[in-house]
Amino acid sequence: MRRSGHADLPLHGGRVPAWLAERMTRLGTAISESVLLHYGPSELLSRLSDPFWFQALGCVMGMDWHSSGITTSVVGALKRGLNPRAQELGIYICGGRGRHSRKTPDELRAVAERTGLDGDALARTSRLTARIDNNAIADGFQIYLHAFVLTTGGEWAVIQQGLNDEAGLARRYHWHSATVRDFTCEPHSAIEGAPQGEIMNLVDSGAGAAQSALLEIGRQVPEITLRDLQLAMPKHHDARAENVDLKRLGAVLAVAYERDLSDFASLLLLEKLGPRTLQSLALVAEVVHGAPVRFRDPARFSFAHGGKDGHPFPVPLKTYDESLAVLRSALDAAKAGDREKLDGMRRLDQFVRAVEERHQPEADFDAIVRHERSISRDIGGRTVFDRPRVKSRQLDLF
Repeated sequence: MRRSGHADLPLHGGRVPAWLAERMTRLGTAISESVLLHYGPSELLSRLSDPFWFQALGCVMGMDWHSSGITTSVVGALKRGLNPRAQELGIYICGGRGRHSRKTPDELRAVAERTGLDGDALARTSRLTARIDNNAIADGFQIYLHAFVLTTGGEWAVIQQGLNDEAGLARRYHWHSATVRDFTCEPHSAIEGAPQGEIMNLVDSGAGAAQSALLEIGRQVPEITLRDLQLAMPKHHDARAENVDLKRLGAVLAVAYERDLSDFASLLLLEKLGPRTLQSLALVAEVVHGAPVRFRDPARFSFAHGGKDGHPFPVPLKTYDESLAVLRSALDAAKAGDREKLDGMRRLDQFVRAVEERHQPEADFDAIVRHERSISRDIGGRTVFDRPRVKSRQLDLF
């Protein structure tokens, strides 16, 4: 048995400004809700356990494409957005960074009281995953963030991050209860492969073997333990062409800016949308509906809403808000029984992939970055370096 993946990220300090944090909460919640409505809670946990998908999620939400701060900000945004609706959605997020991570066992027991799960078993699982990544694996990273995502059915995912000051890196570890199987067999990743068998629930009465599996990983040599899905982000701060699949980005841009394609894309969404909003929504739709293999270049998803440090371009607040409005309107209509607009996001993703396969357009990376920066002022482009428009509270990344 092993964890589902890990990611190595350059250390990146700074703050998440309130104007972005609030939008990240709304968009992260809407994307999670879309995945839940289309695919169910198990699929959401599976995606959160994929380091590539998690990084792409942070990028599409407007965080810096390669930084370690994505972990803290995404976990915080999802906790703020999903926990108030936990009973409705069936998803609870416990823990967080620093002192919040130490509250995880108590938060899990509180959830267990409301859901009928075994809180002590959940707290034990939380401690085991943290101790394995912090103590049993001699990789030089000290855990400072631990988040435990739990469904009302007892399935769980763990996202935690460690710090290595000497290397100037953070390492994010991902766990998913779907990988806890018969630990005497060759383990596999439930993220990349097709589902096999039933999910082992560590809060079940038959959880002894699963608990032993967690201990077994601690007895393995690090080279075996770390043989999982690995994402290694470069240290350079600017997004570059080599960080992006230009054919996939080219398909998104073709759908957004070529008149016949953009008219049809708007029709799929039952909206009359401008090209810049279509570009963002096409990338959001891929985060919701895309297959795991499509997230190997997380930087591409920064072309939805930019990055707070201005790479590849400033966060376009007007476009961000328009994208949010379309997605939230679709979700509200779906809750009222009308799924047509929400299903339009799936159709948009399928359309972009069809354009990619049939026409194979390739983006001119430098040209699109120049274009985005040229229109930035008109669409509300903003970075953390801008003079604050009003005095507002900022959220620490570290």
